[in-house]
Amino acid sequence: MTADLSQLVKAYDVRGVVPDQWDESLAELFGAAFVRVTGADAVVTGHDMRPSSPGLAGAFARGAARSGADVTEIGLCSTDQLYYASGAFGLPGAMFTASHNPARYNGIKMCRAGAAPVGQDTGLSRIRELVEEWSESGAPEPAARTGAVTRRDTLEDYAAYLRSLVDVTAIRRLKVVVDAGNGMGGHTVPTVLAGLPVDLVPMYFELDGTFPNHEANPLDPANLVDLRARVRAEGADLGLAFDGDADRCFVVDERGEPVSPSAITALVAARELARNGGTGAVIHNLITSRSVAEVVRENGGTPVRTRVGHSFIKAEMARTGAIFGGEHSAHYYFKDFWNADTGMLAALHVLAALGGQDGPLSALVARYDRYAGSGEINSTVEDQAARIAAIRAAYTGRPDVTLDDLDGLTVSAADWWFNVRPSNTEPLLRLNAEARDEATMAKVRDEALSIIRT
Repeated sequence: MTADLSQLVKAYDVRGVVPDQWDESLAELFGAAFVRVTGADAVVTGHDMRPSSPGLAGAFARGAARSGADVTEIGLCSTDQLYYASGAFGLPGAMFTASHNPARYNGIKMCRAGAAPVGQDTGLSRIRELVEEWSESGAPEPAARTGAVTRRDTLEDYAAYLRSLVDVTAIRRLKVVVDAGNGMGGHTVPTVLAGLPVDLVPMYFELDGTFPNHEANPLDPANLVDLRARVRAEGADLGLAFDGDADRCFVVDERGEPVSPSAITALVAARELARNGGTGAVIHNLITSRSVAEVVRENGGTPVRTRVGHSFIKAEMARTGAIFGGEHSAHYYFKDFWNADTGMLAALHVLAALGGQDGPLSALVARYDRYAGSGEINSTVEDQAARIAAIRAAYTGRPDVTLDDLDGLTVSAADWWFNVRPSNTEPLLRLNAEARDEATMAKVRDEALSIIRT
């Protein structure tokens, strides 16, 4: 029977419930299809701490090896550690993780050599076709030569590479609380920060894919409650929170207040521009704060606005030769990291910036956090297109208001803007609004919501 992969293969990755939606037999077919589509004679794999991850990764390796590719297994790792291996070894890679999803989920993030993304338009749709075909007809015939499967530890090399990109050795001593959420940050953070002038206060570093303390999704404020309290209790200089596969990093200041990822994007952009002689393109998606583009211009750079989604960011990084990119969701992309995202490198930049001056983090980031934002507000609607059309009609023709359709609909004025875009997977519209002050933002937000929810 042909497997139904319509709910399993997403726009950028594979993700679903184990074993209901997929299992090791399908993982083996994905390994064979990955080799077929990439044409690789060698690949690298890694996995997170979920109970199903080692078995799925091992099955994928068997499928790849049966198809003639040598497989380097780096074992337990963060997603950005897998990207490091893909870049450093020049190999296509597969990371087994479902990021912040609940324990019963798992998935595969795949990339070509040099950590170049594999999405629907860059091979993932063909991989899906092959897996569906083989699930009905049987696995493809093995190659004349079975590839070798070997193990290699990359944690120390990964940590050393990150530290080579940001000098944190000469900063003042900082007390840092890190909430790993029982995810892969508990594996990588101790090695990356080892020997640096940092007093580390660990939270939930035990690797546990059942997430016994809270979801490993720092985008949800409920999952920052423990970190915020601990930062205040410890009198720490800052707090860091990582998601399940540790590719995203959220920052909390010395007061226990969350720092906007847009402010972190602007801070890191300024540092990367300085490191590159005050020139270079910086990518930001269209729902990051206006402060990002302002800071980039003030520091000599060229801001480039993109749609939401890592495939768009990475494509623009490659097209423009950008030095850095950031998203509202706390994904940070670096030219010197093969255009891939790494929350750990962004965290090192924050430590270097904070430790290189005497003030608190709240004062440091204030210069990068210039507007009042609504955050993302989701509304369930019956007809996404009709609601967006209603917004367009309401704002078309207003003086000093512009509209654009880069991703959903963005409505902009001198002192405010908002964006409404549809979810690809649910009957939702997502609203993000920003203004010069809180009162204006609230007025803009509420007017937009009144139209969306009519």
